[in-house]
Amino acid sequence: MSLAAFAGRRLASAAVLLAVLSALVFAATAVLPGDAVSAVAGVDASETQRAEVRAELGLDRPAAERYTDWAAGAVRGDLGRGFVGDRPVTEVLATRLPNSLLLAGLTLAVTAPLALLLGLWTGMRGGAADRLVSTTAQVLAAVPEFVMAALLVAVLAVGLELLPRVSVVPLGGTPLDVPHALVLPVLTLSAVGLAVATRLLRVSVADAVATPYAEAARLNGVRGVRLAVRHVLPNAAGPAVQALTLTTGALVGSAVVVENVFDYPGIGRELQLAVAARDVPMVQGIATALAAVMLLVLLAGDICARLLNAREGHGR
Repeated sequence: MSLAAFAGRRLASAAVLLAVLSALVFAATAVLPGDAVSAVAGVDASETQRAEVRAELGLDRPAAERYTDWAAGAVRGDLGRGFVGDRPVTEVLATRLPNSLLLAGLTLAVTAPLALLLGLWTGMRGGAADRLVSTTAQVLAAVPEFVMAALLVAVLAVGLELLPRVSVVPLGGTPLDVPHALVLPVLTLSAVGLAVATRLLRVSVADAVATPYAEAARLNGVRGVRLAVRHVLPNAAGPAVQALTLTTGALVGSAVVVENVFDYPGIGRELQLAVAARDVPMVQGIATALAAVMLLVLLAGDICARLLNAREGHGR
């Protein structure tokens, strides 16, 4: 199968999966107790006022009809307007999603080279170093993001007073205006992402070391950096890209939790506020956008891995 056909099939599958996910998100929000009427009309509103607000928001219409209208608008690029604040969902995404992508990108820039070095070191050496790094990675991977965030805040923000406890950004500014506010969120995500990526890369490297090509190179006296660069990395490149892709997808999901812990102005924070207010259009649009980002990341990873695997097979 050609690369174009492969990419086309994966893109079609991603589109179908995105449609299914959007329907599941809508169904999940529909069964949540309460609605946005209280947030819009106020808790002291009369039943008549609440009924008027419910009709104005379209919440008196059947759920299937509301979802169909939303899906038709989404195909045209219109994700609707939030119930609370009457903000266009696309405007919120344009403002907040770049902040989340910045956080994930910085974390990946820290995580990827460290994970690659640790994966190479442990996968090629084995022994005590492998056991130590693998055990540490397992422990870090088992720690929830909010617990890791709390530990880092306790040590670096409260104990040593080196960093701010929350990621406060000036009104109208961006996180890059206060780079120190990015440190704790990036460290939190990096600790979790590094644990996952190192374990995945270690397996890829160990498999590459066991190939006949690497075995033959060792028998011919090739060792150390030369063995890693010429024989291990080319064989591990495809699986390594897929491992980093999975880590990137996980970082996007983890960022939602970390953003709320540090009050970071990203899309995860907006999602939490929208869920609390039962703002269905906002929840629907943000969740669908996050799913689309993750699917695109996975698609890009699959294509890169296929290219690398094809080049590797051609080289052989």
